[in-house]
Amino acid sequence: MSELHDECGVFGIYKNNENMNIADETYLALYALQHRGQIGAGIAVNKDGNMKYFKGHGMIPEAIPEKELSRLGSGRIALGHVKYSSGEAVDHENLAPLVMRYIKGQLAICMNGSITNFSELREELNQGAAIFQSNGDTEVIAYVIARERIKTASIEDAVKNAVKKLKGAYAIALMSPSKLIGVRDPMGIRPLCYGKIGDSYVIASESCVFDSLGGEFIRDVKPGEMIVVDDEGLHSYQVMESSKTALCIFEYVYFSRPDTVLDGVSVARARQRAGELLAKQHPIEADFVCGVPDCGIESAIGYSMESGIKYATGLIKNKYIGRAFNDRKKNNEYLMRIKLNALKHNVEGKRVIVIDDSILKGATSRHIVDLLRAAGAKEVHMRIASPMFINPCYLTSDTTPKEDLIASRMTCEEICRYIGADSLGFLSAESLPSIAKECKLDFCDACFTGNYPLDISDMSRTDKYSQKIE
Repeated sequence: MSELHDECGVFGIYKNNENMNIADETYLALYALQHRGQIGAGIAVNKDGNMKYFKGHGMIPEAIPEKELSRLGSGRIALGHVKYSSGEAVDHENLAPLVMRYIKGQLAICMNGSITNFSELREELNQGAAIFQSNGDTEVIAYVIARERIKTASIEDAVKNAVKKLKGAYAIALMSPSKLIGVRDPMGIRPLCYGKIGDSYVIASESCVFDSLGGEFIRDVKPGEMIVVDDEGLHSYQVMESSKTALCIFEYVYFSRPDTVLDGVSVARARQRAGELLAKQHPIEADFVCGVPDCGIESAIGYSMESGIKYATGLIKNKYIGRAFNDRKKNNEYLMRIKLNALKHNVEGKRVIVIDDSILKGATSRHIVDLLRAAGAKEVHMRIASPMFINPCYLTSDTTPKEDLIASRMTCEEICRYIGADSLGFLSAESLPSIAKECKLDFCDACFTGNYPLDISDMSRTDKYSQKIE
């Protein structure tokens, strides 16, 4: 169970089916993206250029009550967003979609990712007397687009010009009074794809959304590509080119849902391959293999298949802990005790191999080992389906300081002693790309190697704008 929190999720739909209620469809889509953010959610609906929206804190049922969903009504275009933030709390102004009114009418926007030149852009806008209501990337991007729109003939031209000024990792979904637009960063670091539900076009962070809605996945948005949907259909523009691509490999390790197909590779299959490689690189005799729910399960199945050691359930996860509980938790240890429990009947007297997706700070791993030992496990061998996480990721929602990353200050043997396991093994950094060897893009693996695909000096500063919430 990774201590790195999920990415945000974006969704957009352009309705061409008369009997479709796009507020309802967007609401259901957010359930399919709930794993990418549990701290807040929002929906904006566009009917004839008039945009209604509602945003709230917590998971989907808490964030968007049924009565508010009904109040949104139906329209032609809609956006949805689920949010995670590295902050302890998020003000309402930082929830998305952001809906703003400017000289050309209304504009709604949401994003997943992080702008590395955030401070530079915000300072430039401040010098132009911009007034900000939030402290996130989304509002800065909206300002840049609005400024460009005044100088251009169309919203798509404004977006083309605006994104060329952005540096970083992002998947953006926005709607104007008459168009739905999606843009992916030029290296393809953040995921974005599109499909159809009947005759209606849909953009989303993950392909699992189309399956959940009974739709059809068409393809991933290419790095640097802009997708525009209007009453004439779908249009594609290659806005930016990059000499290299760098899809975040942690999407396969943890962020994405197992039933997602990302840039040509099944996430579930990639995780199974990680488990197969772990079995080859770190074999051990044991009675059974189990996975830490949820993201360790597929890798545990792969480890079992390769090693011939049976797979069984060793840990049970409480899936009903929402924001209300999190607000009342006394500390992380208290939360962990409620969140996970060992299945004593399976564990007692057994040699257990437990597979997790990653280790960041180490506290969760130590708690898992303690749980299994308390349930009577004879031996606990931990295997991690990714390399040692040694560097902060400045291109995702959650930037854990380097000094808090246990692998940046301890060896594998020291971590093993700290968490109390009988043995510990990580997937090698050299073999990690092979878990998604059919992927159409190259990877960003900076959290494991320190090889950042972008200049992150602005992100790693502690100036007045670097503590942004996105």
